[in-house]
Amino acid sequence: MAKTRQALGRGLSALIPETPPPQARERTTEVDLDRLTPNRFQPRTVMDEPKLAELSRSIQSSGVIQPIVVRQLDADTFEIVAGERRWRAAQQAGLLRVPVVVRDVPDGKLLEIALIENLQRENLNPIEEAEAYRRLIDEYRQTQEAVAAVVGKDRATVANYVRLLALPSEVQAEVAAGGLAMGHARALLGLTESSAQRRAARDVVARGLSVRETEALVKTLGQPAPRGPAGPSPGVDVHTQAAQERLHVALGTRVRIVRKGGKGRIEIAFSSESELQRLFEHLTAT
Repeated sequence: MAKTRQALGRGLSALIPETPPPQARERTTEVDLDRLTPNRFQPRTVMDEPKLAELSRSIQSSGVIQPIVVRQLDADTFEIVAGERRWRAAQQAGLLRVPVVVRDVPDGKLLEIALIENLQRENLNPIEEAEAYRRLIDEYRQTQEAVAAVVGKDRATVANYVRLLALPSEVQAEVAAGGLAMGHARALLGLTESSAQRRAARDVVARGLSVRETEALVKTLGQPAPRGPAGPSPGVDVHTQAAQERLHVALGTRVRIVRKGGKGRIEIAFSSESELQRLFEHLTAT
């Protein structure tokens, strides 16, 4: 962990020194809040309002201690490079002016700096982080190895984040909101069908499953159905066959409907005690 922090620190300090030299301090000035615009490449899509309010109270008490890093767009406008949370908190605190440091930052570095700053100061949610990595890869033609070097992580970590974007939007939203952790999301990627991923995600959230329990659930759902005839079983009409298939999809296990006259039974297969518990909770949920 310490090694990652150190790498991130070097990446950011190349453009935003933690302890700037005297000539850089002389470039610190104050500008009106309404002359600042957000970073167009800001990877954070949702601001944590309680933490923003906490920062605002701190600014009311002590002011903006760390200047906001900006670049000049024209004579009257500055674009925020790093420090959008401080800018928004200063607005909430009722400030009219804030300290800034003007840097000459090209477009190609804006997303990189915003990503690194957010990783250093306050973690992005997994989906925001994945989107930021993908933008670095797609918009700036970076390899996963190059992105990993910039943010101080290994290539496999970056790849795992980007894979989250293959999940259905409903599941991504649950991950972004914190209902599903990174480990849950990675486990759900073991299911190939989007519909199965959505159903499993709802099941995980409703039952409060751990990552290990989610992995077991995915393993169960991903098991192929026991071997049998390719078509409908002898004596089973198409309506019964269709009902069996719908129950199989709904329950994630093999289901058999046996008819005798106007009566019959439904057989639900399970392969372990944990799967039996899952089915019981699923069927008795209100």
